[in-house]
Amino acid sequence: MMSEPIWQPSPQRISDANLTRFIDCVNARRGAEISDYAELYQWSIEQPADFWVELAHFADVQADWGSGLALLDGKRMPGAKWFPDAKLNFAANLLRHRDATEALVFVGERCERRSLTYQQLYHEVARVAQGLRAVGVVAGDRVAGFLPNIPEAAVAMLATASIGAIWSSCSPEFGVNGVIDRFGQIEPKVLFTADGYFYGGKTLDSLGLVATVVSRIASIQQVIVIPFVQSSPDLSAVESAVPSALLFERFGTSATAIDFAMLPFDQPLYILYSSGTTGVPKCIVHGAGGTLLQHRKEHLLHTDLKRSDRLFYFTTCGWMMWNWLMSGLATGATLVLYDGSPFFPDKNVLWRLAESEAVTIFGTSAKYLAALEKAEAQPGPDHDLKALRTILSTGSPLLPDSYDYVYHQIKDDVLLASISGGTDIVSCFCLGNPLLPVYRGEIQCRGLGMHTAVVDDSGQAVRGEPGELVCTAPFPSMPLGFWRDPDGKRYHAAYFERFGNVWHHGDYAILTEHDGVVILGRSDAVLNPGGVRIGTAEIYRQVETLPEVLESVAVGQNWRGDVRIILFVKMRPDATLDDKLRERIRGAIRANTTPRHVPAKIIAVADIPRTISGKTVELAVRDVIHGRAVRNLDALANPEALDHFRHLPELTD
Repeated sequence: MMSEPIWQPSPQRISDANLTRFIDCVNARRGAEISDYAELYQWSIEQPADFWVELAHFADVQADWGSGLALLDGKRMPGAKWFPDAKLNFAANLLRHRDATEALVFVGERCERRSLTYQQLYHEVARVAQGLRAVGVVAGDRVAGFLPNIPEAAVAMLATASIGAIWSSCSPEFGVNGVIDRFGQIEPKVLFTADGYFYGGKTLDSLGLVATVVSRIASIQQVIVIPFVQSSPDLSAVESAVPSALLFERFGTSATAIDFAMLPFDQPLYILYSSGTTGVPKCIVHGAGGTLLQHRKEHLLHTDLKRSDRLFYFTTCGWMMWNWLMSGLATGATLVLYDGSPFFPDKNVLWRLAESEAVTIFGTSAKYLAALEKAEAQPGPDHDLKALRTILSTGSPLLPDSYDYVYHQIKDDVLLASISGGTDIVSCFCLGNPLLPVYRGEIQCRGLGMHTAVVDDSGQAVRGEPGELVCTAPFPSMPLGFWRDPDGKRYHAAYFERFGNVWHHGDYAILTEHDGVVILGRSDAVLNPGGVRIGTAEIYRQVETLPEVLESVAVGQNWRGDVRIILFVKMRPDATLDDKLRERIRGAIRANTTPRHVPAKIIAVADIPRTISGKTVELAVRDVIHGRAVRNLDALANPEALDHFRHLPELTD
């Protein structure tokens, strides 16, 4: 960690920031004397009800606030109730703008650009909402999407939310069992699907899989198919299971207005899914009000999103960042959507999109930025990125070298905001800040209204040393619970068993002297040689700086009454792992961490297994090398990669 920042905001940027205006607003309305972010953060966690009321006012959230009570049972976690008398509609807040400004711009692998204005989006949602009501969808019903990241996915979600029904989506690369493991639990009444999708230059069919899915999920009464890879897809396979299946353009009738259902603050909005790598995925239920408030806070204050912005996030409909991206409509910004491979037809595809669409906020994953660096891409020199002012990164810890890469090869005057949270909270605990400097390797700050801390094994707060990331007070975007968990036992076990009345997030982290955060990896993947806890990201930070190594995964192997660290590396095609390179890897780890971090074995593998959202699955690798079964292969994008870790003779001595 560096003592000097790698980037600082200009006085003009600070002056123009939404966050600066928010501080002024709080001071004027509350008679406060808040002068900087540290003071604002402290006020937000000491007076959480006041903070969220001020946020709702600043964001102009459209709701009937009833008695105005903001928090009931505020010491209970779980159990606190936010705005218990309020009523609102999530979709109404996202569709408040109805003019000729572009709301959605879509570009796919085939480069077929199309867009919807806010006015057009409103009318499309009105039509689809009418169609949903006509087939009997009511508040609380589930509507599922098995879809690429296309405008119709946004339309279907908004139409669902306008009624008060619950939206849940998967991306089309999921296999049959992966889809059934998710949608089979929640029993949707309606399924939206595309006929197929494009990826890596290939055209892939979805209708055969959908026909199998709908034949095995009896609750699905209606299937709506979006022509995406064909202009007139053959629906016969789907119709054999659901005879009423029809094309998207034929669903619903023209409507001039949407009848937005005004429902309680905690009305279920989304069901999202855990990765499912250790069993059937958990179905996490998120409420409309909490999701809306949290996303408005993160967009307006932490991302500095304005109506003039063009917001892009490379995501699929199966990752929570899609839900996060959709909430940008509430600001009136233009959302830029892309579906396909980020490296087809070449490594510059997303940067051509950023240039042509004048993207101002570019969101992606840490793995993508690392892969760009390994591919020696130079987005800045090769493209006109003058509009770009913020880069967001999530999905895994952003390595320090990736900070250098962004500022050297993408843009030297850009806010690089690493963000960290998860599907569990459909938002972030730690994220960016337009008023603060960026330090190499650090997330800038903890999020407003989130009483986030790092604690030791006894639950005591620590700074400057590794510990568990926790949240010690309620926040609005806590899940309402898990689906099919009526007594809340599974929900409580997932987050509250370790430290009692405290949210235990499962990340291993350090709170820095700058009040920033460094994520060291997932707690359940922490290595424990000799009883010393080591975060895997500490090892990856060193290994992946070597040009010969594309990716790595470190796991603990039970060995002679202790644990030894095994490091697997995926090499560049023109590189070979020999003893000399092994010593360079060990030397880099030893010099920059501790001798305990040095792996006992370093083994080359052809590929490393990942979830469909791109996260390395350390636990699955650990299970394989110990001869244990991996419980849910359908959660993996490349389950065949696990074969490279089976029966390795190097692990027997």
